[in-house]
Amino acid sequence: MIEVQDLRKNFGERMALDGISFRVEKGEILGFLGPNGAGKTTTMRILTGFMPPTSGKAMVAGFDVMLRPREVKKRIGYLPEHPPLYKEMTVQSYLGFVARIKGVAGRQIRSSVGSALERCGLLEVAGRLIQNLSKGYQQRVGIAQAIVHSPEVMVLDEPTVGLDPRQILKIRNLIRSFRGEKTVILSTHIIPEVEKLCDRVAIINEGRIAALDDRARIGSTLEIVERVSVQFAPLAQPLKGRLELLEGVRSVIQEDGAPNRFLVEAQVGSEISRRIFERAMEERWPLAEVTPLRPTLEEVFLKLTGEERGVLS
Repeated sequence: MIEVQDLRKNFGERMALDGISFRVEKGEILGFLGPNGAGKTTTMRILTGFMPPTSGKAMVAGFDVMLRPREVKKRIGYLPEHPPLYKEMTVQSYLGFVARIKGVAGRQIRSSVGSALERCGLLEVAGRLIQNLSKGYQQRVGIAQAIVHSPEVMVLDEPTVGLDPRQILKIRNLIRSFRGEKTVILSTHIIPEVEKLCDRVAIINEGRIAALDDRARIGSTLEIVERVSVQFAPLAQPLKGRLELLEGVRSVIQEDGAPNRFLVEAQVGSEISRRIFERAMEERWPLAEVTPLRPTLEEVFLKLTGEERGVLS
């Protein structure tokens, strides 16, 4: 549904995008995750026809965004970071105005606006001026204008920035409802947003795609360490020293408040889970559980972007 090939964008001497490539399949929600200034918004603006790339190719629903921009815009709904709202209009009149601009047939405008109002939870404020709505409602109006023409593709740039927790939950539920129906790119620097909403994750840093995979596997190729949580039966004799002697083990840490549970870190490729099971069988350790631990999305993000801390809430 969306295909990007070797996309580059220069602003004078500064390279904002340095040859990025990725695909988004029909009905999928892709999280486009990166620190501020990484190239997320530039990519969104190119995909939606707001600016041309310096080089490379971007296709949406089979149409080249440079060669067939009108066809692309018919099929795409865009929520920029700052929604394009005419705040002196009522919600309903604004959505009718947008529907006409986007080419919705006259006889279908009323039903299209009504559907967008209902989908975005705006029926009760349809007659109110946009300027009198809370930021959360204004954000929903922004999403409504993006779906009023029933697009196949949604591009959402920082859709929950600046909202309170209750507003964030409502926007997330709305975005989640698009899964399987629309192809969605969700651009954000908020890690929980990606964890809760997205099927796959693309991490972009300094204009390049640093990682691209589903949420469960995205950290599997990062050579950090192999980590497992090891639980022994209650009242077992201390076995921390035995774990430390296993080949490849770098550290063994007793977990807080759990005298028989340990976090074992070992070098990548050591197959530490298998070694623990084998030694437990040989020496009759009272082993209760061994759980491999994958790097969290936060750990992957911080390692790939070189950030000491991200915006993680």
